[in-house]
Amino acid sequence: MANSSAFLFYQLLLIIFSPLILSSPSSCQMLLLPLTHSLSKTQFTSTHHLLKSTTARSAARFRHQQVSLPLSPGSDYTLSFTLGGSSSVSLYLDTGSDLVWLPCHPFECILCESKPEKPDPHNISSTASSVSCQSPACSSAHSSVPTSDLCAVSKCPLDYIETSDCQSFSCPPFYYAYGDGSLVAKLYRDSLSMPVSLNRSLVLQNFTFGCAHTTLAEPVGVAGFGRGLLSLPAQLSTLSPHLGNRFSYCLVSHSFDSDQVRLPSPLILGRYEDKEKRVKTDEAEFVYTDMLANPKHPYFYSVGLEGISVGKKNIPAPGFLTRVEGKGNGGMVVDSGTTFTMLPASLYNSVMDEFDRRVGRVHERASQIEERTGLSPCYYFDNDVVNVPVLKLHFVGNGSSVVLPRKNYFHEFTDSSALKKRKVGCVMLMNGGDDEELSSGPGATLGNYQQQGFEVVYDLEKGKVGFARRECASLWESLNKN
Repeated sequence: MANSSAFLFYQLLLIIFSPLILSSPSSCQMLLLPLTHSLSKTQFTSTHHLLKSTTARSAARFRHQQVSLPLSPGSDYTLSFTLGGSSSVSLYLDTGSDLVWLPCHPFECILCESKPEKPDPHNISSTASSVSCQSPACSSAHSSVPTSDLCAVSKCPLDYIETSDCQSFSCPPFYYAYGDGSLVAKLYRDSLSMPVSLNRSLVLQNFTFGCAHTTLAEPVGVAGFGRGLLSLPAQLSTLSPHLGNRFSYCLVSHSFDSDQVRLPSPLILGRYEDKEKRVKTDEAEFVYTDMLANPKHPYFYSVGLEGISVGKKNIPAPGFLTRVEGKGNGGMVVDSGTTFTMLPASLYNSVMDEFDRRVGRVHERASQIEERTGLSPCYYFDNDVVNVPVLKLHFVGNGSSVVLPRKNYFHEFTDSSALKKRKVGCVMLMNGGDDEELSSGPGATLGNYQQQGFEVVYDLEKGKVGFARRECASLWESLNKN
């Protein structure tokens, strides 16, 4: 009886003090959360309009050498959770940035009139507390500004600065820039709760987030999943280390058709099976490639790309895509927040020339569609079945090659703009610009459209990114059952 009482008391202490509240200890290795994909049918008048907006957004983010933001209509994956016991908030999942932020009352969004998203400002909870100017989180938000400087900005008296005793002075507002927008925010700490089932929740105490009262062209908040101190995975690893420093997601194919999206995309925090066991024995193994350190953009998941195969022809990538230099230039960024894969002009042109050599000799080029969508090449194929070559990405590492499913790089739809409806197919890769122009930042980006139907794992413990073909809807159902 005494042993039983001690055991119950121990369990009670775990429930009270552990940041993770779960009903079963065996579940502590993995948490399954839903990513919701939404596509507005009323915002865009046609497929051309939607594709044009998405290609323009992808290009804008890539060509600005800052963090990217997943706001492209048709490519949004959102994660929902609760802060401070208040109403739920939904933020965009972004592996290309390292800050979790949301709009807060009072809120003003400049140049947001044309945005399809409507801001939903958050009321700061009474349980929230300001982050101290001495906190490493504050220095991280201010790009590692020395604590003494931050205390001075916070109007900390000189004698406090000299004695490093500024705990009572809060972190001053900071500026955070994306490729096509920016914000000014302050850091707070509060409890974060994510429902993982009807009776279980993940609860993180003292979670750090940004509260933005003014933004430029950014009406919706972001859950940064990049490699940074303030990212959600980094804080999760610190506050709940038993989950490990690893996460993965499997994006259900949206193909710009909301009717096809019936189940959420699984976001998996931690390791869902020991020793890399798969949910089904016939599922593909992960193909891994090493993460490359990027001193200039430390929040990026950079990998090396050696080349792309079009059918049986292998086209080598320029050397700067295989590595990241000391100044942070080169490599390919794996980004959930960019829609289409962006390639340097030399590689893009070589791949498209080979693609057109095989497809263009049989099918008519759809030049007007290319102008309307920003995609190229596009082809009319009417009642014919268009045969397209297989595309394969070759990452740095022995056997680190990934075959893309046809729907991940060739989008087929009906052109209804002319008197006669015609079937069209477009390649969903984009020209990122001249190689010389990409010499001061990442050389390429692997977008989320090309990641659909793969489980993409970010293993920060081993420093690797992995890809494995999955039926993402089935993976959600399998893991949810277990």
